[in-house]
Amino acid sequence: MANETEQNKVWDLAEKIGFCMLTTRAAGELRARPMSAYVERLENSFYFLTDVASHKDDEIASHPQVCLAFADSKGQKYVSVSGVAEIQNDREKIRDLWATPAKAWWDSPDDPSIRILKVTPSSAEYWDSPGTIVSYIKMAAAAVSSSKPDMGDNAKVDM
Repeated sequence: MANETEQNKVWDLAEKIGFCMLTTRAAGELRARPMSAYVERLENSFYFLTDVASHKDDEIASHPQVCLAFADSKGQKYVSVSGVAEIQNDREKIRDLWATPAKAWWDSPDDPSIRILKVTPSSAEYWDSPGTIVSYIKMAAAAVSSSKPDMGDNAKVDM
């Protein structure tokens, strides 16, 4: 089993970043779209609100393996999560997850077209560097000294 500290790092970074690109497979191609993530580490799950009419629901039904790519480019922090997705129609959970981002798409949590997209992670990788300015300074120093820069933490994690 993966180091618990590394797993916690994945959850912490994903929760802090909040938005990710959800990648699904459709007709042999990969498709990504931005989504607002609800991180539930105690449930070992990432949740998203989605619409029953969206193409991603059909894509997930055919190919449930997905990738979640979280990026904080200013802070130089990134997380890639691979897992299995499923679509749920749990009205109580929809109300629990209802927040400001959802209001851009639906009028209320009682909208019958809302579904939950649940992703159970199987593995992840994260990159956590000290930030843009520090990273540039380290790269410049490494270039001058012909050494490799210490760009922060990177780990592959079984979830």
